[in-house]
Amino acid sequence: MAIVKLTQIGNSVGVIFPKEMLAKMNVEKGDNLFLSESAIGGYHISPYDEEFARQMEAARKVMKKRRNVLRELAK
Repeated sequence: MAIVKLTQIGNSVGVIFPKEMLAKMNVEKGDNLFLSESAIGGYHISPYDEEFARQMEAARKVMKKRRNVLRELAK
């Protein structure tokens, strides 16, 4: 685990990641990161994967369309 600090960047707030973390995630300046909400609270940060994003969008559409079925299955 590492601690990073939020910092003011113009009118926004950003996070500065140490070089070692960026290398381990295989990302660099200008790359996108994917934030996913964790089941236990908080967020998980990972490199943005276009294929994964497409799969998640398809899953959201199915879950929205089949909301009632999923609700019944959850009982």
